[in-house]
Amino acid sequence: MKRVIAYASVAHMAITIVGLFSFNTQGVEGSIFQMLSHGIVSGALFLCIGVIYDRGHSRTINYYSGLVQTMPFFVVIFLIMTLANIGFPGTSSFIGEFLILTGIYQTNFVAVFFSGTSMVLGGGYALYLFNRICYGNLKLSYVGFFKDINRLEFFVFLPLVLLVFIMGIFPDIFLVPMESSIDN
Repeated sequence: MKRVIAYASVAHMAITIVGLFSFNTQGVEGSIFQMLSHGIVSGALFLCIGVIYDRGHSRTINYYSGLVQTMPFFVVIFLIMTLANIGFPGTSSFIGEFLILTGIYQTNFVAVFFSGTSMVLGGGYALYLFNRICYGNLKLSYVGFFKDINRLEFFVFLPLVLLVFIMGIFPDIFLVPMESSIDN
């Protein structure tokens, strides 16, 4: 599970580097915004894997299936973070990726094509991970007795979920302060 999230993380950082090398305001702004978003989203995804590991003491995907039946609230949080990871509109990653692609488009269309392709592939294996873990037949011998997230885990995830939506809905809170230094 950690390996799949790490591969998606590498794909996001590759797009961020391409955005930095666009050498225009939108590309650099998008790259910085995406770095902030990536720190929140990837950290939350690794926390999600930590919650699963805490219950089952394994990070192997094949051991888990059907968690939506025993841990529905956890699955909602995991879904929000997975959607943020793939750049769903309204989440923080969408703003960063959109700005990066807009900035890259101003300099090189071929780079936009390859960056978009890597974003689609990263989204594919993030959704693959979510689908394999959360849906399917419940493996009673392994995950049948898992408990949903507790109060402490909820209060760890709450600020991360809020930040993902605040950055996705109100990006100017973060973009306006960095605009003058990026222009210089």
